[in-house]
Amino acid sequence: MHDIKAIRENPDAFDAALALRDEAAMSSTVLALDEERRALILAAETAQADQKKASKEVGAAKAKGDEAEFERLRALVADKKAEVAQMNEAAKAKDAELVDLLMTIPNAPHGDVPKGADEDDNVEIKRWGTPASFDFQPKEHYELPAVQDGMDFETAAKLAGSRFALLSGGVARVHRALAQFMLDTHVEENGLTETITPVLVREEMMYGTGQLPKFGEDSYKTTDGWWLIPTAEVTLTNIVNGVTVEEGYLPRRYVAHTQCFRSEAGSAGRDTAGMLRQHQFEKVEMVSVTKPEDSEAEHARMTACAEGILEKLGLPYRTVVLCTGDMGFGARRTHDIEVWLPGQDTYREISSVSTCGDFQARRMNARFKPSEGGKPQFVHTLNGSGLAVGRCLIAVLENGQNADGSVTLPEVLHPYLRGKTTLKADGTLA
Repeated sequence: MHDIKAIRENPDAFDAALALRDEAAMSSTVLALDEERRALILAAETAQADQKKASKEVGAAKAKGDEAEFERLRALVADKKAEVAQMNEAAKAKDAELVDLLMTIPNAPHGDVPKGADEDDNVEIKRWGTPASFDFQPKEHYELPAVQDGMDFETAAKLAGSRFALLSGGVARVHRALAQFMLDTHVEENGLTETITPVLVREEMMYGTGQLPKFGEDSYKTTDGWWLIPTAEVTLTNIVNGVTVEEGYLPRRYVAHTQCFRSEAGSAGRDTAGMLRQHQFEKVEMVSVTKPEDSEAEHARMTACAEGILEKLGLPYRTVVLCTGDMGFGARRTHDIEVWLPGQDTYREISSVSTCGDFQARRMNARFKPSEGGKPQFVHTLNGSGLAVGRCLIAVLENGQNADGSVTLPEVLHPYLRGKTTLKADGTLA
């Protein structure tokens, strides 16, 4: 959420930031609401001062024995009390209206984010690995003989509908091994704290990280009012919701492996084949909570953590900076990491690593106390996939495929598969 003081001080800068996202100017609307709210607060404070003054005069009239003045002042106090209550309610309602509006306005892009309309304007900043050359036409993951029995979309559709997958046998074990490998790497090498979180959350948690109010159609809500998380960013970031921590508590670096749920609203007809875009999937998510001066370095560190997983797996990738028109609602800057998929002959997103500044912290009221004293400050929050497990499985299958229909598995997974090195064409591990 945006700082109303900053909008008051520099409305032109606020509108210019929104223009980079192709959003209409909002400063005049925001400031008009803010002015109404402040006027109501001032009126309530003035009425309350009049009430206190009259209350003192009531006692003086009583002491003098002036019964008529006493009754007049007592009635005045009652009237002022009702007026104060009414004005406070009006100010509270106007404040809620202002907050509701601010909740719908996206974060301001960092100054170094490239300006652009869509993914075609993203800027590549790194490329690692060389895509393998095959002496046969590489297949997409769902076409491989090795997964024909272990990746069942028909039964999944019977159970739940389209965009679900049922994994079994060797494929399921490789999927599980990938998640375990990611967690172990992030905990043992990258210093993240492994965390097990709920996948059902209260509505205010979705507001805290920016999934609500604008993007409710992208997620699932239960009849009891809980929301299924679209990513563990929601739960991990909200650990500091409503909390003021000591400066020494920071940075906090969390990682969680969870089921994730997305309605994929607005993506009809896109990536319907295979398990690239699913309603239910697994992800290893990273979240960092830092001091403001540390968040830039933390963004680079988290990006490197995600890239490191792909490098250990030997999967070629490229990293891009998203342009202003392709960036998510709550991000100030986002690095997308795209893994090479030979079956599609292209790079596809496997991780987004974003720095949000104090945007989420203001929504959550998450602060820290500076060690040298002074007023508590808002923390900065960052999040990133480390990685999407299903998409990583796709990349492992496609990049390791052989002409005989088998898949050669990355060496780092062998210990997680009891020494097995290959997913054979019949779907078993050897």
